[in-house]
Amino acid sequence: MAEIRRGRLANIGRLGVKELRSLAADRILLIVIVWAFTVGLYVAATGMSRELHNAPVAVVDEDGSQLSAQIVDALYPPYFRVPQLIDSSRMDEGLDRGEYSFAIVIPAHFQRDLVAGRQPVIQLNIDATIMSQSFIGSGYIQSIIAGEVLNFVGHGAKVSAASPVELLPRVRFNPNLNGMWFGGMMEVINNITMLSIILVGAAFIREREHGTLEHLLVMPLSAFEIMVAKVWANGLVVLLAASVGLLVVVHRLLEVPIAGSVPLFLLAAALYLFSTASIGIFLGTLARSMPQFGLLIILVIIPLQLLSGGVTPQESMPELVQQVMTVAPTPHFIKLAQGVLYRGAGFEAVWPQFLAIGVIGAVFFAAAQHRFRKSVTQG
Repeated sequence: MAEIRRGRLANIGRLGVKELRSLAADRILLIVIVWAFTVGLYVAATGMSRELHNAPVAVVDEDGSQLSAQIVDALYPPYFRVPQLIDSSRMDEGLDRGEYSFAIVIPAHFQRDLVAGRQPVIQLNIDATIMSQSFIGSGYIQSIIAGEVLNFVGHGAKVSAASPVELLPRVRFNPNLNGMWFGGMMEVINNITMLSIILVGAAFIREREHGTLEHLLVMPLSAFEIMVAKVWANGLVVLLAASVGLLVVVHRLLEVPIAGSVPLFLLAAALYLFSTASIGIFLGTLARSMPQFGLLIILVIIPLQLLSGGVTPQESMPELVQQVMTVAPTPHFIKLAQGVLYRGAGFEAVWPQFLAIGVIGAVFFAAAQHRFRKSVTQG
């Protein structure tokens, strides 16, 4: 029995080395891997702004008072560009041309009416063609104006809308609400998911198209050995690339702090790679050619990335979507990664995610092994 086990391990090792040599000979795939965890990772983390930054704003100041000047001065970089003081006749034209995203109209006698106890209205015009910036910026502007008004008249003086409760928010793990911190980490996870499925599935399809898969099966090799070899070889490459992307690009270059244990995260990533690689082999057994595999990849990877909590919190999704996504390993890995990397969680806090990822991976591996021989016998 021990000799059989050593023989199987030797076969898995040799087959894995063959996979590594095949990957090393494919320069295009190597370029894609290097790009995904270096330049592509940096561009994805910095290219999409999740907070307001240098938003163009214009102000129509019909009051010309001290309070209106304070409101204009409060709109300062880096959230806004220096406000443009314009006439009301230029406002619509400027919004139509996209010269500014926000136009604030401060009416005449605004300060006088406020001091007299009235409730004057400030008009905020928004160019909503940039939806995310418009939504966030409107909240910023409302908060800024409300703060300046309260500072001017005093918390208790003739302001009927003043709240008896003062809210003091305390932001943990990302005190400056920097979206780049979130985007960099999530892009590492997205690249791990995408490349592991593509590499393993493409390797399976390529061997079948070249006829070498049938040659392997007539040798004293089992389907289990062939599959494990593909998983560990391609998974090792992705894991090493992800380590470089996390430690060099995200942590050093983007200066994103890592609160928890990097070895614990890499251990979880290795288990997650087993799950996603099994999914890749399973898709490879379903597809009959590389174009079909590419179409299946689109149907699988996009939902995994969009519905797993890496872009939008799962709590905001329909209950049915949340239940369906529990059978995928990605939501569990994202929760685990956020807990370890952001909050410094230990194994005692994330072991349920470890267990879920392992069970899901084992199910997909067993299904892929079942489909493996069936797809070969079908030609």
